Amino acid sequence: MNAATLTAAHRNLAFGTKIHVINKRNGKSVVVRVNDRGPFIRGRVLDLSKAAAREIGMVSSGTANVCYNVIG
Repeated sequence: MNAATLTAAHRNLAFGTKIHVINKRNGKSVVVRVNDRGPFIRGRVLDLSKAAAREIGMVSSGTANVCYNVIG
């Protein structure tokens, strides 16, 4: 996964799927494209690139409660 692009890893969604991700703590959001598989840690659903994490203000915390919707 390229840390400089707005991408994410998801276990089941097809590569190329666009997802709108919202950080529940601060309301910031980002649109990312699935380009990888994962995460493989129990309880986690998405793994965002560093650029995407920066957009929603979760780089320093490392994890965040988010909601997401598949676009189109």
